[in-house]
Amino acid sequence: MKVARLVTRGLVIPLLLSPLSSVVAQDRQLAQLDPIVITGAYGPKTVGESLASMSVLDEKDIRSKAPADFTELLRGQPGIQVTGNGSFGKSTSVNIRGVRNAGTVFLVDGVKMHSATGGGASWQYVPTELIQRVEIVRGPRSSLYGADAMGGVVQAFTLNPKYGQRGWVETGAGNFATQKVSAGLSGTAGNTRFSLSGLHKDSDGTAIVENGEDKGFRNTAGLGRIVHDLDNGGEASVVLLQSEGNTEYEGGHIDYMMRSFGFNLMTPVNDNWQTKVQVSESRDETDTFSHYADTTYNTRLQQARWENTFSYYAHELVVGTELQQDKISSTQDYAETSRTNTAVFSQLRLNFGALDTQLSVRSDDNQAYGSKETGGLAVGYSFDRFHRVRASYGTAFRAPTFNDLYWPLSFNYQGNPDLKSETSKSYELGISGNYERWFWDLAVYQMDIDNLISSGQVAGVDTPVNVNQARTRGAEFAGGYEFDGWRTAIALTYMDPEDRETGKQLRRLTKQTARFDLDKAIGHFSFGGSVIAEGDRYDDAANQNKLAGFVTVDVRAGWSFAPNWSTRLTLANVLDKEYSTAKKSKNLNYIAADRTGMLTVRYDL
Repeated sequence: MKVARLVTRGLVIPLLLSPLSSVVAQDRQLAQLDPIVITGAYGPKTVGESLASMSVLDEKDIRSKAPADFTELLRGQPGIQVTGNGSFGKSTSVNIRGVRNAGTVFLVDGVKMHSATGGGASWQYVPTELIQRVEIVRGPRSSLYGADAMGGVVQAFTLNPKYGQRGWVETGAGNFATQKVSAGLSGTAGNTRFSLSGLHKDSDGTAIVENGEDKGFRNTAGLGRIVHDLDNGGEASVVLLQSEGNTEYEGGHIDYMMRSFGFNLMTPVNDNWQTKVQVSESRDETDTFSHYADTTYNTRLQQARWENTFSYYAHELVVGTELQQDKISSTQDYAETSRTNTAVFSQLRLNFGALDTQLSVRSDDNQAYGSKETGGLAVGYSFDRFHRVRASYGTAFRAPTFNDLYWPLSFNYQGNPDLKSETSKSYELGISGNYERWFWDLAVYQMDIDNLISSGQVAGVDTPVNVNQARTRGAEFAGGYEFDGWRTAIALTYMDPEDRETGKQLRRLTKQTARFDLDKAIGHFSFGGSVIAEGDRYDDAANQNKLAGFVTVDVRAGWSFAPNWSTRLTLANVLDKEYSTAKKSKNLNYIAADRTGMLTVRYDL
């Protein structure tokens, strides 16, 4: 498929708009407000102040699109590619700027989620119905988040209680015998807010390989949060999210559980000093039952972090320290089952009117793979109230997993305890325009990756080795418009992901993606649709097994038919396009879901 024919792709969220008053009606030079984000830099910043390429999905975007799978929110965002082993609930990888899944950090309310054995997060188990907001940062962020933030960072924020008593109940049904029900309740007692919400979803699923049988998926999730506002302007909070269930695949099924728990305390020490403490734990657990063997892989990540922010007029200094421990348990006999990482970090932000600079450094010391120092430098300049240019340089690294290092010898394969971390250097230049009703952003970048972990041999035994180099170059364009009930978003991505050793295209990565979203609200009704396109890719490093590009179309409609009552219909892949982003074997493709429909009814207290 010629990529020139592919229709635009990507979810770029329209920013909050400044209200227009009659007093300033003759002056249309009112810049659109940046949303406040916390993922691109330490502490709350606008997207512009973060000096990063970012996308934001707010609650309105998530509820209107109501995807069957969390990664459908990410698919086609600028610089992001999603590959999956079938339909919803199946193994899924998120790649940012050509960096594989293990090089993308995923946070839930600031808590890192990952598998220390396989690497990367279990995106397919995230309960979208309990997510309120998503922030995406493209580009290296190891100087902020440590290991694995090579391609970028995705942070999901769960439902957060507001003051007053609120509640909701939603139920829905769709094809493939899909049913779901979710509910939530929040309240207030003095300076304390609390919320409880839950979800249950069950589906017979779809075939995940060509001519295969339907493979089901079941998910039950719960979320609890308590937030207390301190008298001195600080805040203490506790949040717990757990998602568990069962998913079927060819040859067996998996019982899974993912959990994030975090305690946060933020308090001002004086007018110029704010301190923050976070203690957290995340778990990623799977029990796999197959025709060949039953296996268990459990990861527990415990973390303690102390962060201090000092401000002086428009300037800001952040310093802090972090302690992290990975623990695993498994039916496999790993030589090591835990590792500890200590880190110190700092960020300096200087503002000189139209000129912003940001310098960040971090030092990690890990008992398994040694010390790593990373840094980032970014500069931004505002030509006027509407236009801004930015440039940045950053280094990052991806840590080898327990599988990479300690997999026990079996079938002539074992881990390599002498592996080094993958490292990268990235350069980026961006320019953006923010106006009263619309915005645009253009970024170009290059990332060079060394010590790429790949398959090799040592003493006749198959093992991972540091042999390859890779380079990704690309350009990303995003734009959005909002006015009189219309919301549009467009994103275009071009990327050249190259294996520097062979000159071949990196496996399972396409060079072009595009997305176009259009939504309209008319009174009590809303209508919308998305067109998503991706180019050809190869499933193998030798570029012999091609997977064709594709275009999919989604449509949606909503109706508030009575006070507090609403209903929504979503149809994904409405043209019933069969497409694949990965192969199970040379002659057998994993296939994404067929046409999927869901009708929901919701009541809000």
